[in-house]
Amino acid sequence: MTQTAETGLAELRAALAGTVIGPRDSGYDDARRLWNASIDRRPAVIARCESVADVQAALAYAGRHGLEVAVRGGAHNAAGLATVDDGLVIDLGAMHGVTVDPAARRARVGGGALLQHLDAATQEHGLAVPAGMISHTGVGGLTLGGGMGWLSRIGGLSVDNLVSAQVVTADGRVLRAAEDENPDLFWALRGGGGNFGVVTEFEFRLHEVGPMVQYGLLFWGLDQAAEVFRLARELIPTLPPEFNVVIAGLNAPPAPFVPEQYHFQPGYGLIVVGFGAPESHAELVERIQGAMPPLFAFTSPMPYVALQQLLDEPNAWGSHVYEKNCYLGDLSDETIAVFTEHFPRKQSPLSLNLFYRLDGAYSQVAEDATAFAGGRSPRYACFVVGVCPAPELMPAEREWVRTFWEALQPHAFGSGAYVNALGEEVSDDRVRAVYGAKYDRLARVKAEYDPTNTFHRNTNIKPA
Repeated sequence: MTQTAETGLAELRAALAGTVIGPRDSGYDDARRLWNASIDRRPAVIARCESVADVQAALAYAGRHGLEVAVRGGAHNAAGLATVDDGLVIDLGAMHGVTVDPAARRARVGGGALLQHLDAATQEHGLAVPAGMISHTGVGGLTLGGGMGWLSRIGGLSVDNLVSAQVVTADGRVLRAAEDENPDLFWALRGGGGNFGVVTEFEFRLHEVGPMVQYGLLFWGLDQAAEVFRLARELIPTLPPEFNVVIAGLNAPPAPFVPEQYHFQPGYGLIVVGFGAPESHAELVERIQGAMPPLFAFTSPMPYVALQQLLDEPNAWGSHVYEKNCYLGDLSDETIAVFTEHFPRKQSPLSLNLFYRLDGAYSQVAEDATAFAGGRSPRYACFVVGVCPAPELMPAEREWVRTFWEALQPHAFGSGAYVNALGEEVSDDRVRAVYGAKYDRLARVKAEYDPTNTFHRNTNIKPA
């Protein structure tokens, strides 16, 4: 049916404690904005929910009026799945509270919280949840797809630290999902995305982290790229979990610690983060410099919350973004040749190529323990991200990302991918391939908790 909700907004306003915003209301254009400025959709109504009861009321309203539903947490999904044309957006942004129990090392986190809310609250007690690397990312979307970042080698993924979740299903039920209650739903939530309901609260296990960590950036030019990867190939897998080294293809920032002649120069960097003794980090940085002197190097202690914000500005709201990713078992010479050929072809100075090392605690979780769409053997998660300040630059950058990604496929781990960074809406066959053997079980859980596929604005799993 044609989805028009304008005439019924008074009904929804009467049912919600939160704010209801329609196309004729002031603030509508700001309320519908997403992180990725390339996505421009016009929902019929945005329900800014303040409670579980608001979420229930919004879902009931959508059902009565035949409105397609999208769920918005941090609105950070590059494919724009947090919104929908002519439908209803359940905006959880007001539900961003974080409560920390430092003695039990637990945190309860509202479904609309951002990483900056989570980090600020937990770091007051020297604790943290393994999560992503950009602080304006939503906790909900990140967690439901996996959640990887600086702490993955120490603590695994966000889903590996999820203790329970409060979920509002399509029919309005409020369920607790945990190992001891609705365990099938709990399994599916940990990697199956937003397919099964609206998660209004997460309970996480916490780890001792910070408040200060050790940071280092070492940078080399494009002509040294192959040597950088070979050095990383030999070094990174041997490091204890207290270190995380991200390989980054990027343009050198115009920062005070970067010699002016290298400002904006493309190249490859090793971002070396230490969570242990400062002396150990200094020794590692010196070891890298001795093996291969960089064009420049910068090291400094910094608060963990500052580490979490380092990528915020290069990935600021209003950027135009397109990304793809894959898993790589090793940095073979053939794979390195793909990197050195394709990375220099990018046009935007903001576009980048990132490699997260996944091992340690990540690999200590059983393959089938969660629905996460990625194997647990040691590997690299490779991200090719096109980021542009203006829309006219995106066609060329989108083609760069696609061509780069296609060239990597012969060297990738099968059809696996990180669902949080697929970068576009994908076909049913692609979703099935990404989840592999887990798909059929996910489809059965979907049929139990969302048989009508109300929640399909995601990497969608069809009900069995």
